[in-house]
Amino acid sequence: MFIAGNMLEGIATILDTVLWLYMWVIIIRALISWVNPDPWNPIVQFLQRATDPVLYQIRKRLGMGGMGFDFSPIIAILLIMFLQIAVVGSLKDLAIRMH
Repeated sequence: MFIAGNMLEGIATILDTVLWLYMWVIIIRALISWVNPDPWNPIVQFLQRATDPVLYQIRKRLGMGGMGFDFSPIIAILLIMFLQIAVVGSLKDLAIRMH
């Protein structure tokens, strides 16, 4: 059973790292949007391609079109934090119980 516990702990750690990195990509995208970036810059294009699917879904569900301030990055970060606590935490707890 300890092998499955170790595998679950590894999956939880990788998932936690991926979520943490994606949260920072969203933060960087939000910060760069304040300075009117060059849309042809490869870094700006990467940030937009990486975050647009998630942020678009949040904007669509909340109906935030036409508002002066975009709350979708804040909501995305809160969702990521929830996933880190609920999913990653549960996987790590389960892994510990399997040892």
